[in-house]
Amino acid sequence: MSTPIASGMQAAAHTDFLPLHGTDYVEFYVGNAKQAAHFYKTAFGFQSLAYSGPETGVRDRASYAVRQNKLTFVFTTPLRTDNEIADHIYKHGDGVKVLALKVEDATSAWKETTKRGGESAMEPTVLEDKHGKVVVSAIKTYGDTLHYFIERGQYNGVFLPGFVEWKSEYNPTSTGLQYVDHCVGNVGWNQMNKWVGFYETVLGFRNILSFDDNDISTEYSALMSKVMSNGNGYVKFPINEPAEGKKKSQVEEYLDFYNGEGVQHVALATNDIIETVTALKSRGVEFLSIPTSYYDDLEERVGKIDEDLKPLAELGILVDSDDEGYLLQIFTRPVEDRPTLFFEIIQRKGAKSFGKGNFKALFEALEREQEKRGNL
Repeated sequence: MSTPIASGMQAAAHTDFLPLHGTDYVEFYVGNAKQAAHFYKTAFGFQSLAYSGPETGVRDRASYAVRQNKLTFVFTTPLRTDNEIADHIYKHGDGVKVLALKVEDATSAWKETTKRGGESAMEPTVLEDKHGKVVVSAIKTYGDTLHYFIERGQYNGVFLPGFVEWKSEYNPTSTGLQYVDHCVGNVGWNQMNKWVGFYETVLGFRNILSFDDNDISTEYSALMSKVMSNGNGYVKFPINEPAEGKKKSQVEEYLDFYNGEGVQHVALATNDIIETVTALKSRGVEFLSIPTSYYDDLEERVGKIDEDLKPLAELGILVDSDDEGYLLQIFTRPVEDRPTLFFEIIQRKGAKSFGKGNFKALFEALEREQEKRGNL
C-alpha cells in the first residue's frame, strides 16, 4: 500500500473522515418494479412512499419507493432495452444495485473517498425541487454495486427530487421491520482481503469480526467472512468469500447465478422477532427450515433467554450470544428464482455479534436447499 494511503489511514485513526448516519435506502434493479413494490408491500408490510417515471419527466426508467419505519426500499425497472439497468438485470437478475448512506456532506464524502482510492460513480450532484435540495454522490464497490452518499439536510420532500408522493389505497399493516442492521456482500475467490482493504482505506471502516473456514463449514462446504463497520457502528458490511470444500458452497452458487459479486442478503431489524416472523409467514414469506434438534440444548449453549423456546422452534428462529447479550435471527429462502438475494430478520438483545454459533445450522439448512436445486 502506498505511503499517501498509509498516512491517510493514520490521520483517519484520529478523526472520522466519513461520518455516516445509517442506511438511507436500498435500491434494487428489477424486471418489473410495479410488481416488486406490490410484493414487498404485501409480503413484508411496506407502505407506498414515492414514484418516479415518465409522468414525472423520467424517460428511461420507473422507480417505486416503499417505506416501513426507518427502512426504505426503492425498486427500479428499465422502460426500454439497451440501457445499463436492462443490462444489469440481464446479467444478474433482480438484485441490489445501490446501498445509499446518510451523510451530512455528500461532497466531502465523495472527495474523501475518491482521494483514498475509491472509484467515482457520480460526482457531487445537486437535485432540487420545490421542497428543497439533496446532494448526491457515489462510488463503486464490489461487483456492479454502488455506494451513494445522500445529503438531505435541506430537503423536506417525500423522498428525493424527481419523485412524487405515491398514494395508494392498498397499504397493508407493518410487520414490525425497523431498519437495516447490516448488508452482506459475496466476493470472488481470493478477493476478501482486497475488499477489506477497500473498506478500511477508502471508507475508514474497521474489521470488527472475522470468521474462517473452521468457523463456517460443514462436511461439504465452507466460507470465510469478515465484518466491516464504520466508526459509530451504524453501518456494517460483512463480506463473504468462498473457501475450499468437498462440494460447492452457498457463496459459489451465488456467484454462479448472479454472474459475479454482489449483495447476498440484507438484514432487517425488528423489536419482536416472533411477532414479525409470524406476520411474514402468514403473508407467504418462506424461511429456511431448521431441525427441531437444534433447540434441544439451546439454553446450555447460549444461556437463559427471555423467549419461550416453543414458538422459536415452531418458527425456526436461531439464537446466539456473545459477552454483551444475545440475538435472535432467521433467514428467508431466496426471494427470486435465482438462488441469490435473501433476507435476514434479526432482533438484538444486547449482542453485537453476527451469530457465529448458528453458522453450522444455517449452512446445513442452505445445503439442503442447494441439494434440492441440484447445485451442491
